Amino acid sequence: MKVLHVSAAKNWGGGENHLQNLCTELKGAEHFVLCSKGSEVQKKLPVLRIKTIAAALPVKFDPRYIRKLIKICKREKIDLIHIHDTTALTLAIMATKISGKLPPYILSKKTSFPIKQRKQTLYKYNHQQIKKILCVSEVTKKITAEAIVDQSKLVTVYHGTKIPKDSSAAFDLRKKYNIPSDSILVGTIANHIRAKNLDTWVDTIDHLVNTLGHKNFYFLEIGNITERTADFERKLKERKLEAYYKFTGFIPDASALIPQFDISLMTSQSEGIPQFIYESFYYKVPVVSTNVGGIPEIIEEGKNGFLSESHNGRSLGDKLVILSKDPEMQKEFTAISYKKLVENYTTVKMASDTLAQYKEVLYG
Repeated sequence: MKVLHVSAAKNWGGGENHLQNLCTELKGAEHFVLCSKGSEVQKKLPVLRIKTIAAALPVKFDPRYIRKLIKICKREKIDLIHIHDTTALTLAIMATKISGKLPPYILSKKTSFPIKQRKQTLYKYNHQQIKKILCVSEVTKKITAEAIVDQSKLVTVYHGTKIPKDSSAAFDLRKKYNIPSDSILVGTIANHIRAKNLDTWVDTIDHLVNTLGHKNFYFLEIGNITERTADFERKLKERKLEAYYKFTGFIPDASALIPQFDISLMTSQSEGIPQFIYESFYYKVPVVSTNVGGIPEIIEEGKNGFLSESHNGRSLGDKLVILSKDPEMQKEFTAISYKKLVENYTTVKMASDTLAQYKEVLYG
């Protein structure tokens, strides 16, 4: 079968990592990717020998992108279109208005954001062209169901993580960023966007250092710098926390650096299931996270990690202290998490489950 993946993302994140993994792991299809010109997807996927076509998309709704989508379907005789984000969905629905006939659609719902109860939004998510909606977690499926008329279309397919063949890091984090050798290195991989809620990340550091007086922690945050970053920097400076953190910006293949973390920290206010947590499981790094989206489906509080409510930096900080002082607990958490990962949450399983949905849509 020939599958056209449609992405409108500009930057690289967990959703784009999922797209890459699908194209490399799912062997039962020939993959084509339509992406935005100048995007990180266009830069990265061709290097992996994934057939990638870029279209101009300087604004969210560019007719050149829509025309290229239709053209690829006709030229390559595409069997199925897999849509990977909400902007791509809007463009694909617009394409149905222009083209007389397009292949059936599968939509990936990768976040736990509820679908807005607006007429146009509900129209596109319930469009008859969409045959399946693949939800990244059971929570995402439940939230999405509130806006979907035909709920038989909803299926949970966990993304999982790719088991790396080579996990060697490009450099030593402590040397590169002058991190004290005796400090507890708490790492986070997250772009500086609203969903990741780095205000809580700031509050967590403030509570640990200024309230509890723990000066032996250092926080490293890897991810794309955005217009929000300056405000985080200002808050950290006001609280005199410059010596306890580093924003590195985007680092290619950042997951290979996770083994250098002592603890992984996630402060999101909304999630599907972050790839960063799966990768921390694989590298046997214990996780402290907010209890949002699908995260409690893979982390059981006190059994294989610690969870706190969102926006609660005080609780996250307290749990970082508890975990850092108990090496046996760390070993127990990581052993259970690693076992859960390899048995249930790999990209091999994700590809197999996705292929089954492709076949059901095409062949019944």
